[in-house]
Amino acid sequence: MTRASLRGASALALVLALGGCRGKPSGPDVAGLITDLRGADQQKRGAASLALVRLGQPAVPALVELLKSPEPNDRAQAASTLFGMGEKAAAASPALGDALSDMEPQVRVGAAMALENIGPGAAPAVPALVKALKDSDAMVRQRAVIALGAIGPAAEAAVPALAQAAKNDPNHSLAEEAIQKIRKR
Repeated sequence: MTRASLRGASALALVLALGGCRGKPSGPDVAGLITDLRGADQQKRGAASLALVRLGQPAVPALVELLKSPEPNDRAQAASTLFGMGEKAAAASPALGDALSDMEPQVRVGAAMALENIGPGAAPAVPALVKALKDSDAMVRQRAVIALGAIGPAAEAAVPALAQAAKNDPNHSLAEEAIQKIRKR
């Protein structure tokens, strides 16, 4: 046996020993992580959220489904986890836009924060964010303003509503700053 074939055989043995040649690829169990995310154990929820954030885009469809849960804590947890993904959660933008009309303020705030962290990829949610500028909850309004600024030029359609918010809301400086970000001044 030559040195090259010995190295090849050693490498193959190492891969096999580490479990690299299985019938099915082993990846994160998204369904199991979602179950943990919904559970009562705070430590497991945190670990599951972190694992889903690290997983990124492959976890987005399951989190979008969780945004539809009848349980407010599930919906808030989904929004929070999507926030952690940043731009990798862009595909969830329409669902997060829908979540801006949730009955629970914590879900609406979480959705707006997730859209903010997605940035320009959250452009499909601009109409929902404009509606959120009139939300009864001040924190939702504030986070919607910030999200629109984070989206940038793709949120140009929101400028008139932001200008109105700048006149009516005590946090007018946030709306003015968002307009500047949208117009890149």
